[in-house]
Amino acid sequence: MKRDVRKLTSWKTYEKKLLKDKKFLKVAELLEPEFILADSLIKARKKKNLTQIQLARRVGTKQPVISKLETANSKPSISLLKRIAQALDSRLTVKFE
Repeated sequence: MKRDVRKLTSWKTYEKKLLKDKKFLKVAELLEPEFILADSLIKARKKKNLTQIQLARRVGTKQPVISKLETANSKPSISLLKRIAQALDSRLTVKFE
């Protein structure tokens, strides 16, 4: 089955549509810290050219733990985040604004 590429919606177009929905926007705002964390973790891991498995071994955990963090499906402890920061040779910053 072939897809008609002309009918596909770009992510940016779809995102704009989603953000017009007040219910979606409220949920997105509530989950923003998790997604910021996930995005920064993915970028830091890729910058070091590490797989999730390699990072997990450095941290002393298992790959599914890293995967859950990268998909914003967990609430990590500060101690886990510190170990990840150390494994990535990066600085952990947690703050309230």
